[in-house]
Amino acid sequence: MPKDDDQSYHYNVMRRAIEAVDRLGPQATLDQIAREVGMSPAHFQRLFSQWAGVSPKRYQQYLTLGHAKALLADRFTTLETAHATGLSGGGRLHDLFLRWEAMSPGDFARAGAGLTIYWGWFESPFGPALVMGTDKGICGIAFSAETTEAEAMEDMLARWPRADFVEDPMRLRPWALAAFGVKADGPVPLYLIGAPFQIKVWEALLQIPSGHVTTYSEIAEAIEHPKAVRAVGTAVGRNPISYLIPCHRALRKSGGLGGYHWGLPVKRAILAWEAARLEA
Repeated sequence: MPKDDDQSYHYNVMRRAIEAVDRLGPQATLDQIAREVGMSPAHFQRLFSQWAGVSPKRYQQYLTLGHAKALLADRFTTLETAHATGLSGGGRLHDLFLRWEAMSPGDFARAGAGLTIYWGWFESPFGPALVMGTDKGICGIAFSAETTEAEAMEDMLARWPRADFVEDPMRLRPWALAAFGVKADGPVPLYLIGAPFQIKVWEALLQIPSGHVTTYSEIAEAIEHPKAVRAVGTAVGRNPISYLIPCHRALRKSGGLGGYHWGLPVKRAILAWEAARLEA
């Protein structure tokens, strides 16, 4: 029997609850949603509030189709302003102890040759997470809630095909726990492995505070390539460090969610979870 503090168990329950909200509509009652996930209303309410920080009813508001548009209207981040004011450091726990450095373009071109990448599976608020890292920091995070663990692993291995991959979850455990807000004994370094243009885009993503969003065109402006919106979208989608480099906070200018490499249900859940935590 899963424990209530099992993060992946939490997310599986929340995923079913989100599907129920979508199917039943915004007027769904607590009793109806609890019945859909096979729990008593009291147990479901407690478990849900523990995960989201707000009641199921309040969280429903963050799952409506208009939520992305509401975020753009109310919590739109102009990246130049965020950078100038230091706003990117507010409202996100791991911003307080996160540092990053990037692989040189020459090293990147060698597709990971001579690089040792350690990996392991961990619990996260959004289902099982595959965490990868070098001696310098976390270089990859993938979610398998909307895919299989094998597919997530294959995806990440293909990004650096000439690297040596070693399973060593204990080596990564302190960073992984801190990344998902469980425990922070020290800094959580990131090691960005990508082309120079991609790294510029990922650096811009790091400036978006939790609970806020920006647009692909705004990112293009911030990195001084205003006409490269499509290329920015591609770079956002190729971000290997999901959640910590918050590609889920990039939306279309129209207010549409856009894509998400690990599945739109995960993107919706993360955005709603962050909005709820900010409010709480």
